[in-house]
Amino acid sequence: MFRGKKYQDAAKQIDRAAQYEPTEGFGLICKTASAKFDETVELHVKLGVDSRHADQQVRGAIVLPNGTGKTARVLVFAKGDKADAARAAGADYVGEMDLVEKIQKENWFDFDVVIASPDMMGVVGRLGRVLGPKGLMPSPKAGTVTPDVAKAVQESKAGKVEYRLDKTNIIHCPIGKVSFGPEKLTENFNALMGAIVKAKPAAAKGTYIKSCVAASTMGPGVKMATAKV
Repeated sequence: MFRGKKYQDAAKQIDRAAQYEPTEGFGLICKTASAKFDETVELHVKLGVDSRHADQQVRGAIVLPNGTGKTARVLVFAKGDKADAARAAGADYVGEMDLVEKIQKENWFDFDVVIASPDMMGVVGRLGRVLGPKGLMPSPKAGTVTPDVAKAVQESKAGKVEYRLDKTNIIHCPIGKVSFGPEKLTENFNALMGAIVKAKPAAAKGTYIKSCVAASTMGPGVKMATAKV
């Protein structure tokens, strides 16, 4: 795979075999980030579980202490008082069947988070095929199916992230921007890793956290030490 000169120069500063303490690792990521935009820093955590088994699923959500550096566009399926509360809390789009039709007919996806009140899940269920593959389907585990839609909107706007296993048993999750600096990124890292450790399934055997790599959008991966997590 071809890598540009900036990437190669950055990679030379990172010891591929070493596991870095978070503050040092994020310091390297911030130092080597060379894009002209504020790169997102993402965490990739490989777990010693088998996502094919229902009792070994790892999924949840957490509000990062320093947010993500991005304001989420929030769509809410609600009606009546709950719809009014969602609008007051800062939701970008609020509706019912009208939004379902817009997504179905116009292939419209100008949003990052979908929240629904429980009584709307019959309507939202029609979108399972399109929202599911994009990781946008509301779920009680992620706190996006809830009677308190206003609180869910506020949390999403404050920097709530959802973490979940992919088919290869890896969690991919943004934890901030390069402009945050090492300290804030470390705080977000510790919060997310703490949540993942708490979510360890009882059925998981052996080593739970197999590896943890952080990387900026355009930069090389840096292995993080997780012994203290």
